[in-house]
Amino acid sequence: MAHHFYIVDVFAERPYAGNQLAVVVGADTLSEETMQLFAAEMNYSETTFVTFAPEHDGGYRLRIFTPAREIAFAGHPILGTAWVVRHHLEPETSGPVRLNLTVGQVTVTFESASDGSVAAWFLAPPVVPGPTCAAERIAAALGLSPEDIETSVPVQQLSAGTSAMIVPLRNLEALRRSRLDLEVFAPLAAEGFPPLVYLFCSETRHRENDLSARFFFEAHGVREDPATGNGAAFLGAYLLEHHFFDKPDLSIRIEQGYEMGRPSLIKLRARMVNGFREMRVGGNIIPIVQGELF
Repeated sequence: MAHHFYIVDVFAERPYAGNQLAVVVGADTLSEETMQLFAAEMNYSETTFVTFAPEHDGGYRLRIFTPAREIAFAGHPILGTAWVVRHHLEPETSGPVRLNLTVGQVTVTFESASDGSVAAWFLAPPVVPGPTCAAERIAAALGLSPEDIETSVPVQQLSAGTSAMIVPLRNLEALRRSRLDLEVFAPLAAEGFPPLVYLFCSETRHRENDLSARFFFEAHGVREDPATGNGAAFLGAYLLEHHFFDKPDLSIRIEQGYEMGRPSLIKLRARMVNGFREMRVGGNIIPIVQGELF
């Protein structure tokens, strides 16, 4: 059986921007070893593998691999895979796409904008706030001074299948200087803090945006993500938890990827519903390549 694959740019406002994603159809007939090897061959931050048909609950089984390992949850792979399902596996339907991850079923909806573009949105699984970290310790691991860290809110770990550190910075200049040093980070990793670091600040390059962000992670060394959907979900829970904007219903535009030459726009909606945090993450998807595995 042929295994078609697609490359799409997620959170992109134009082609060859946003976060690249390779999506392979036919996860049910590929071995885990083959999936990992193909993800390493593509060398994107993530590559996904989706089943040919939905499972009994209507959801397509989705597996997500970095070049180094399989992970349980990531944002742009969810949106990009849902776009492929909608356009290539279910072209005659118009409802939401359901994807079955190890963290549970995630629903993706599609929303038309006034400019004619169509954004995909996913409802994030529950995000759990975790331990905090001293500003001076994380600053050293990022090549920054403690004064670069915004201290009105904490440095904190958040989790939803995967985990990441949320680090608030004072300005865009500090964001640009940031680099993750795994050797300096090692004592934090020994304490259980993940070497996945999401940095943000309130200063932006474009006036219409609300926050700027960067995301560093470990996968055969330090890598940077041009757009991070699960990080945005973590950030939404963090902003609500610490009343960063002092309102319970947020609609935020996050710019990312400029340091990599792949400008990205991530849209975040976060609110409290019946005492629980609800985070929705959205963005545009642009198809780039279509092919077939030999």
